[in-house]
Amino acid sequence: QRHSCDRSAQGLRKIMTPILYSFRRCPYAMRARLAIGSAGLTPEHREILLRDKAPEFLAASPKGTVPVVVDGANVIEQSLDIMNWALIRNDPEGLLNMPPQGHGLIHQNDTTFKDALDRTKYAHRHQSDPEHERTNAQQFLDTLGFHLGKNIHLFGATPTLADYAILPFIRQFANIDRDRFDIDAPKPVQKWLDRFLASDRFAGIMQKYPKWENGDAAISFGATAP
Repeated sequence: QRHSCDRSAQGLRKIMTPILYSFRRCPYAMRARLAIGSAGLTPEHREILLRDKAPEFLAASPKGTVPVVVDGANVIEQSLDIMNWALIRNDPEGLLNMPPQGHGLIHQNDTTFKDALDRTKYAHRHQSDPEHERTNAQQFLDTLGFHLGKNIHLFGATPTLADYAILPFIRQFANIDRDRFDIDAPKPVQKWLDRFLASDRFAGIMQKYPKWENGDAAISFGATAP
């Protein structure tokens, strides 16, 4: 009887384990993984190939973009919602202890800055003027520089939700032309980004995983890829 109960409990834990659908290079997925890593959660990690999406992923989230968390009957499809989902469960680093301005910075990042980023990186696709869009992006970088000129992170000596929600997009913008970024971006922003890129936290969320397919052995988030 005891062994039967043990097996039942193991099966229940398996059923209840949340699933994270992710893509390594997507900045939205990066920030979700940063929060999950900070929270110490270990959902099942399923790496999605965006040009060949798994049917199970599309069944869970027909919009077809990452990240997505499936937690029982609950499907969480927005990266900020996933960050909050993780940190409400456990926030040992106090990432949610952020002043109201942090939410404003995240909103600015996700709207005007991301639009300028895309129109700089994919100027041909958008038929946009990349120099004009760089000027638009620079306004946000200058705002970040104002905050980072006072502190090592946006609001103090330790990171908050805003730092981890924004940094993946600053990385993406810098990678368009890193030499140009190092000329134009405020020095505190450059240092903030460089510390992040050299951190164990960044290395931890950037492990390479094979494309997930139905029937593959489960891989817990944070575990070494096979």
